[in-house]
Amino acid sequence: MLAPLQTGAARFSSYLLSRARKVLGSQLFSPCGVPEFCSISTRKLAAHGFGASMAAMVSFPPQRYHYFLVLDFEATCDKPQIHPQEIIEFPILKLNGRTMEIESTFHMYVQPVVHPQLTPFCTELTGIIQAMVDGQPSLQQVLERVDEWMAKEGLLDPNVKSIFVTCGDWDLKVMLPGQCQYLGLPVADYFKQWINLKKAYSFAMGCWPKNGLLDMNKGLSLQHIGRPHSGIDDCKNIANIMKTLAYRGFIFKQTSKPF
Repeated sequence: MLAPLQTGAARFSSYLLSRARKVLGSQLFSPCGVPEFCSISTRKLAAHGFGASMAAMVSFPPQRYHYFLVLDFEATCDKPQIHPQEIIEFPILKLNGRTMEIESTFHMYVQPVVHPQLTPFCTELTGIIQAMVDGQPSLQQVLERVDEWMAKEGLLDPNVKSIFVTCGDWDLKVMLPGQCQYLGLPVADYFKQWINLKKAYSFAMGCWPKNGLLDMNKGLSLQHIGRPHSGIDDCKNIANIMKTLAYRGFIFKQTSKPF
């Protein structure tokens, strides 16, 4: 747990949390994996004048990060596979580590340069048509926009702890560094540590999700959001799975090894 700053705001938050504990009593420490408990707790807090954000503070266990940055690339592809693959969709969701709610979205399509024409297989898989990538910024330009967005969102502040979350290791272990190496582009340090949601899910649930998001949604009785292999929709599913695991008391930790 992060040590609270001894400011007026922090003292006020401690006061609110103390009041919430009195309202909920021993229920505050009951397992949040039970949806009925979370709903009852929220209603009980609301009845005593607490807002939804305060209810979220006591419904979720404290995480190690202020923010989770949910990322899921889509890339050029075909059967047999083309080389090099190039990122064509670059979405990030900024997830608040206290409430597990989405606070901000970065979403851009990227113009491929080595294989500028999308294959029918790629369009069928991802739902991305040629018009969606034609005339879009290059990867270098998109990475510059990402850095600007990170700065605007306060994510480059050394006092703010954030980490990327992906469904597997491919996005940040293979795809981004591989394309950056091919193009002679540097990889920002914040892309070099992440949480693999498949590993986090297996730690929490005791089984490996062979079919990725589909298995994780099924295992948690969640409805799949949007279209499979849409980068932005996959991010929304990852965020929903994370929120559900957090309700059950799971604490997310970095799974990647240092570069």
